[in-house]
Amino acid sequence: MVSISLAMIVKDEENNIKRCLDSVLGVVDEIIIVDTGSTDQTKKICSFYTDKIYDFKWIDDFSAARNFSYDFATMDYILWLDADDYLLPEDREKLIKLKETMDPGINTVMMKYATGLDLQGNVTFSYYRERMTKRALKFRWNEPVHEYMLTIEPILESDICITHGKIQTDKSSDRNLQIYENKIKNKEFLSPRGVFYYARELKDHDRFLEAAGQFELFLDTDMGWVEDNISACSELAKCYLMLNQDKRALACLFKSFIYSTPRAEICCQIGYYYQEKNDYKTAAYWFEFILTLKKPEKCWGFLQHDCWSYIPLIECAVCYDRLGNYKKALKFNTRALKEKPDSLSAQKNQRYLQDKVTSQQYKKKSQNQKIDSD
Repeated sequence: MVSISLAMIVKDEENNIKRCLDSVLGVVDEIIIVDTGSTDQTKKICSFYTDKIYDFKWIDDFSAARNFSYDFATMDYILWLDADDYLLPEDREKLIKLKETMDPGINTVMMKYATGLDLQGNVTFSYYRERMTKRALKFRWNEPVHEYMLTIEPILESDICITHGKIQTDKSSDRNLQIYENKIKNKEFLSPRGVFYYARELKDHDRFLEAAGQFELFLDTDMGWVEDNISACSELAKCYLMLNQDKRALACLFKSFIYSTPRAEICCQIGYYYQEKNDYKTAAYWFEFILTLKKPEKCWGFLQHDCWSYIPLIECAVCYDRLGNYKKALKFNTRALKEKPDSLSAQKNQRYLQDKVTSQQYKKKSQNQKIDSD
């Protein structure tokens, strides 16, 4: 059986840290907490779980803090979590089993990161992260923001899922944006990955023109990870739509097809583009096209799961309703309702479309009867 050190960096997480630590208590063999300046009860709460609590003076560098936490690890493998991450009971059991059965020759364990859930707890947004690494190989974190590790094979793609979500939602922060802009002010180099995430921060702060320029710069480097390239096309299109440059937005979406086979997330954006133009025939084409696509099985990038099933089904229903084909609209909405039986939108649509189809059938029957009588 392998042993695991949990290494965390935290700050002012009194509302989240207990849930996180409870979910791994008794599974990990060591808990290391690096605090970057808490002023609440975070450290006190952590003290009930471990005595390995260390202070780190914040220097606007997440990688530096994570590497500092890794330096204290003593077990075979190091697992990282953020304070607002946790394991559901089924994933806790999977981690216990992994400890018992894992080949010690594995260098890196990838785990799904579920960062979006619907009201029923179904995962709507996820991607994979390098989550657990062999301590002896001394892998290091890179980048001051949106940090990552360069690891080496053998890599295990685990079915363990880390769930993310704050118990108490914080107000939007400009911390990450300030880190990037301080680097630029100090004439420090931004890697292609840094440019990509800087662009995302600009977009999230409604600085769409600047964000578009940075996304274009990132794509022009031709050095990005394929999944980041696809995401950049998607985000760039959103920026251009906000700037009322519709054709450029559509061109960005089609540009994503250069990097890989069409993704449902992109095709949904194309469908919505034509819906906004009231071109429901073309919109329906793209939403139906999604239903022919196969969700990538070996994809570590961003996946919006509803875009591969529920969304195209319910939007097909909307499009065919607008086109007056109520029978076809009802067919798609029925499928959407099977995907999400608790969807209030699909339930409302179902009643509306059933009435439309019934009314249409009655009207047709009445017309036929009139023709016969004549």
